[in-house]
Amino acid sequence: MVQSSSLAVLCAVPVLAVCFLARIATGLELSVNDHTADFSLTTYTDQSVSLSCLVQSSSQDEELLWYREDGQVNLEDENKVNVSNICIYPVTESDNGVTFTCMLARDESVQVSVTLDVQFPPQLSGEESLQIEEDKDVTLSCNSKSNPQSQAIWYKDNTTLTLQQDRYKVYQTSEVFQLSITKAQKSDNGTYTCVLQSSWGEYRKDFHLTVEDKKTPFPTEAVIAAAVVVTITILFGIVARRDKIFKCFKRSSETKL
Repeated sequence: MVQSSSLAVLCAVPVLAVCFLARIATGLELSVNDHTADFSLTTYTDQSVSLSCLVQSSSQDEELLWYREDGQVNLEDENKVNVSNICIYPVTESDNGVTFTCMLARDESVQVSVTLDVQFPPQLSGEESLQIEEDKDVTLSCNSKSNPQSQAIWYKDNTTLTLQQDRYKVYQTSEVFQLSITKAQKSDNGTYTCVLQSSWGEYRKDFHLTVEDKKTPFPTEAVIAAAVVVTITILFGIVARRDKIFKCFKRSSETKL
């Protein structure tokens, strides 16, 4: 572990040195919204974010470039020299964690990046009714995506749900919060509530679960077997009486002649 850390430091030093020497060589520095180093910007959904990149101590016109992650942003010609502005509107959940970078066109090592910290509440509301047959599995699912991440808990009939390890399972990611019930029983009837608590407040969604009686399966195999038996019986009957049937057809033909 010590050797790995030492190697990481040794590898980082040349990179920092190159970046520093590049800035010394160009004699230029960039700033984005008055920040000369990489920074994070907190914002909210449906708002607008303006980013202004400025060349510091420029003795000549310098072209600037903007990147959104690895993709270059298209700029008008008059928005490329010495000062360049971009606007993100409206800010959406998908912009969370996205990095915008302004860099010098002739020396891309001279750059400043800003990462958006887009805050938004969970989209959780309403209620849902579910009917499930006894001994079947069922999953209740809530959209728990939010920033900052919410704390989640399940209730049954307004009481904290006690999880039975053999039948109840809770699954949670940054985007979904689920409760799975294996082989639902009549005792599982009731109202389940998904509750998300965050700095935005408390958000709830109710699931009204009804466990119905087990349905008697249609005896498909028995019906098919009976049909086969009936068909075979009819065929054997025809074969056994084939002589009489043929005589009947023969007399009918002679009568017509």
